[in-house]
Amino acid sequence: MKIFAFFPAVILVLTVGGLFAQTLTQTLRGKISDQVTQAPMMGASVIILGSEPLLGTTTDLDGEFAITKVPVGTYSLKISFIGYRDLILPAVILNSGKETVLQLSLEENISEIQEFVVTASEKDRTINDMISVSGRTFSVEETRKFAAAVNDPGRMATSFAGVVGTDDGNNNISIRGNSPNGLLWRMEGIDIPNPNHFVNPGSSGGGISILSSQLLTNSDFITGAFAAEYGNALSGVFDLSLRKGNNQKREYTFQAGLLGTDIAMEGPFSKKYKGSYLINYRYSTLSLLSKLGVPLGDFVTNFQDLSFNFFMPTGLKSSISVFGFGGLSDQKSQAEADSLAWKEDFQRFNSTFFSNTGALGIKHSYMLGKSSFLQTTLLASGNEIGSSLDRLDERYQSQPRAREGFGNSKITLSSVLNTKLSAKASLRSGIYLNQLYYNMRESGYEEDLEEMRTKIDAQGNSQTVQTFAQLNLRTSDRLTLNMGLHYLQFLLNQSRSLEPRLGLNFQWDEKQRLSFGYGLHSQIQPLGTYFARLNQNGEESMPNKNLDLSKSHHLVLGYDWSLSPYVRLKVETYYQHLYQIPVKPGSGETYSIINQQWGFMSEPLVNAGLGKNYGVELTLEQFTYRNLYFLLSGSLYNSLYQTEEKVWRNTRFNGNANLTFTGGKEFNWRKNRVFGVNIKAIYAGGLRDTPIDLEASLDRGETVYEQEETFEIRNPAYFRADLRFSYKVNKPRSTRIWALDIQNATNRKNVFGSYFEPLSGEIKTAYQAPLIPVLSYRVEF
Repeated sequence: MKIFAFFPAVILVLTVGGLFAQTLTQTLRGKISDQVTQAPMMGASVIILGSEPLLGTTTDLDGEFAITKVPVGTYSLKISFIGYRDLILPAVILNSGKETVLQLSLEENISEIQEFVVTASEKDRTINDMISVSGRTFSVEETRKFAAAVNDPGRMATSFAGVVGTDDGNNNISIRGNSPNGLLWRMEGIDIPNPNHFVNPGSSGGGISILSSQLLTNSDFITGAFAAEYGNALSGVFDLSLRKGNNQKREYTFQAGLLGTDIAMEGPFSKKYKGSYLINYRYSTLSLLSKLGVPLGDFVTNFQDLSFNFFMPTGLKSSISVFGFGGLSDQKSQAEADSLAWKEDFQRFNSTFFSNTGALGIKHSYMLGKSSFLQTTLLASGNEIGSSLDRLDERYQSQPRAREGFGNSKITLSSVLNTKLSAKASLRSGIYLNQLYYNMRESGYEEDLEEMRTKIDAQGNSQTVQTFAQLNLRTSDRLTLNMGLHYLQFLLNQSRSLEPRLGLNFQWDEKQRLSFGYGLHSQIQPLGTYFARLNQNGEESMPNKNLDLSKSHHLVLGYDWSLSPYVRLKVETYYQHLYQIPVKPGSGETYSIINQQWGFMSEPLVNAGLGKNYGVELTLEQFTYRNLYFLLSGSLYNSLYQTEEKVWRNTRFNGNANLTFTGGKEFNWRKNRVFGVNIKAIYAGGLRDTPIDLEASLDRGETVYEQEETFEIRNPAYFRADLRFSYKVNKPRSTRIWALDIQNATNRKNVFGSYFEPLSGEIKTAYQAPLIPVLSYRVEF
C-alpha cells in the first residue's frame, strides 16, 4: 500500500514545482570567422530569430560575441556580415546546465549585387567548402538523440542514404555496396586509426566508438567522389572536428548507463587566458547487461577510454591544440569442463581477445597575413590487437587453435595551407607524411597436418606519402567549381596513384541546386595482407608483398531542392568502377578482397579483380523546426564483383534496397521540462551469403562452402525499429536528462547467416541482436 501513497506525493511535487518554476536563462557565446582564412570577423551581426523582444549582438575585435540571459530552449540564429552570405542555424539548444558556445564561419559574396539571394543553412552545407557531392554535416545532437545511435557516429550514419549496417553487434557500415574497409577516419584534418573498441584486424569499425560526443562538434560525412584532400579510401570519410572547452567557465558532465559511466570536465586554464581544456573519461563493463538478463553471450566484456582537447592561443594570429584519445577493450570466455554441457562446438573453446587504440596529436594554426591560413599537425598513433583460441579435447586438455598479435603504429606529419586568392577563388594544398611501424603474427591450426601453422610473421617499418592541391572557384553566383589532384605512394613496394578530382555546383535558383562529382580514388590493402607467408617445398615466400593499390572511379550526379527553409529534398545517382582489386588467381576462384569485412587474407592474391556499384538515393529531411525533425532516406543499388573466372557475382553487401526513417519530437511539459520521443526504423534487403556443402562439412568436421555458388543466397529482408524516450529537466544550475533506448523494439530475429555445427552435424542459423534496453542518466552543471 505504501507504493500507492507514493504516487500522489510525486504528482503534488511536480505540480507545485511547475507552478513556481522560474524562467531559467543561459548565455549564448561564440566566434565568427572567415570560411577560408579563419580570420576573425569584427562587426558581424548575430540575431536570435523569433525572440521577443529581439535578442542580438555584434562580434568584437576578436570575432567573438555573447548574448546573456537568454531563456533556455531551442532557437534559430541568423548571422550576417557585409559582403558575406547570411548563415542560418535552425536548431540551437540552450540548456541551463552549460553555456552554448559556437564556432562559425561565413562565406564571402563574390559580388555586391547578386542575381538572387541564397541564404546558407548550417545543415544544407558541409563544413569543408571543397565538398561538392555526397557530403553532409552531422551534429553532436544527432549522435545523442537519434534512436539507438548511443553517441556513436558509425551507428548514427545508418540513418543516411546509401549507408547499411553490416552487423548489429558492431558499427561496421557498408557505403553504396562497398566493403566497410573502404572507410577513412579523420580528426582535426589528419588521418587517425580506427577509433573504436573491440576492433577486428583489418576493419574500420568495432563494437562501440571510443570517441565521446563530449569532444565532438559538427563534422562532415562523405560517401563518394571525395575532395582532393582525402586519400587512401574507396567508400567514405568521417571527417571529425573537436570542440573547444569553455574558456570562461568550468563545467562538468556526468552520465551513467548500462553501456558505461562518463565523466567530462572543461574550463579555462586561468581567468586571464583564453585557452581551455576538455577531458572525458568512460568506463564500462558490458557483462553487467548479461547479469540483468540481456542475452549477450558468455563473454566477460570490458572497455574504458579517455579523450581530450587542449586549446592554447599563442598570439593574435596563432594557436596550439593538443588532442588525443585512447581506448582499452577486452573479452574473455572460459569453456565449462563438462562435455554434457556442450550443446554446440563453440562451447568447448577458451578464448581471449583485446584491442587497444590510441592517438596523440599537436596542431599549430597560424594566419599568414589577411589571405592565408597554415595548419601543421604532428600525430603519433597506433593500435594493438591480440587473441587466442584453445579447444578442450575429450580429456579437457587445452589445445591451441589460433594465435593472433597485430601491432601497428604511425607517426604522421601534415601541413595544409589555405589561401584566399580573391573573393571568387581559394586554394588549399598540403602534404601528409606517414612513418609506419608493424609487428604482425598470425598462426592457425591445420586440420590436414594436425598442427599449428604460421600464416603471417613480419616486423619492420615503411612509409607513405600523400600530397594534394585543390582549387575552389566561384565563377558566378550560380556556378562553383572544385578541382584538384591527390597523389598517394606506398614505399613498401613503390605502388602509387595520381588521382584527379572534380566537383561542380550549379545554383539553378534560390531553392534548387545541381551537382556533379568525379574522382579517381585508391587505397592501400589491409597491412597484414602484404606479409602473408607461403611455404612451397620447404621454401618460404611473401607472394603478396608487391600487391598494387585498389582503385576506383566515382561518378555522382545530384539534385537538391529546398522545399522550405527547414525541409530539403535530395536525389543522387552514382556509378563506381573498381579495378586492381586483389583476388585469388585461377579461373575457378571466387574470392575477392572486396567482400572482406575484417582479418587478413593469408593466401596468394593478384590485382586482377573488378567491381561495380551503381544506384540512386533519395533523402527527404526536415531540420529541427518547432521541436520536430525527420529524415527519410532510401536507396536502390546493385553491387557486383568479378575475379579471374570472368563472371559477375553479387558482393556480400548487395542488399539491393534500403529504406530508413528517423524522426523525433520534443514536447515542452510545464516550464523547464522537455519530453522527447525518437524513432528509427530500417527496412532493407538482406545481405548475401554462400550455401554450405553439408556432405563436405560432415566429412571435414568444419564449415565448407559451395564455392561455385558464392553469395547466391540472400538473407531474408532486414527490419529493425528502435525507440528512444527522454526526459529533460532544466534547473537553475544544472540540466538533467533521463533516457531509455530500446534497440530492436519488436524483437525481430534478423538473420545474420548460416553455419555448420559439428556436434549435431546440422546447418544452423545465426541471428542478430535481440531487443536490448539501454538506460542512461545525464547531468550537466
